[in-house]
Amino acid sequence: MAKRMKLETGERELLDSYERGEWQSIGTSPEKLEQYQSYAIAMLEAEGLISIVLPKEDLKVVRRKATEAGVSYQMFIANIVHQFVSGHLVEKPHA
Repeated sequence: MAKRMKLETGERELLDSYERGEWQSIGTSPEKLEQYQSYAIAMLEAEGLISIVLPKEDLKVVRRKATEAGVSYQMFIANIVHQFVSGHLVEKPHA
């Protein structure tokens, strides 16, 4: 049996109404969908969330080093970026 979440009265009423099948989809126009997507993108950008693509081998090394440091790989990457932008991480000259 699924464990029920503790909800406030209004939240419980909405959930119960939904579970009784009292809600119907009205569909979404392409314009509305685009509007909602722009809202989501704006919120994510405001939160500072980004998406990046890394080569598979780089990600493998990052994950391993993050595990060794005892943090998530996302936190590990965020820490590297922070160190770089704050001037604490600089590029080594190549010989």
